[in-house]
Amino acid sequence: MATVNVYLNFTGNTEEAFLFYKNVFGGEFSGEGIMRFKDIPPSDDAPAMPEAVMEKVMHVSLPILGGFLLMGSDAPKEMGFSVTMGNNIYINLQPDTREETRKLFKALSEGGKVEQELQDMFWGDYYGACTDKFEIKWMFNCSEKKEQ
Repeated sequence: MATVNVYLNFTGNTEEAFLFYKNVFGGEFSGEGIMRFKDIPPSDDAPAMPEAVMEKVMHVSLPILGGFLLMGSDAPKEMGFSVTMGNNIYINLQPDTREETRKLFKALSEGGKVEQELQDMFWGDYYGACTDKFEIKWMFNCSEKKEQ
């Protein structure tokens, strides 16, 4: 079955960000856990790995809601990467309940910025948006009807 996942690039704090997301969502990292650039086998066809990036995160993935994988990597400037954080992506979460929506919204917005408080919207969902402390944007759409 085909899937869609979000891949996030960070300027050097991927491990910190993913430990935070693991704390919010629970669960364990997929596969080998946090893979580092030092784990890449040397190759005669590739330049030597800069010492400054050896401990940086090459890849990490974390199952969050409904089997969705949140993936990430450091994108070090020493390897030619340039990252612009923040306004290029939202991760849309669609929790099953308002309770779960409120819990995740509170945790992800802590230390960040609430863009729109959770509220009932004209399209029928319970909606809100925030930017977390790592400048990642999150939207929440919960279709569960308002509690009576």
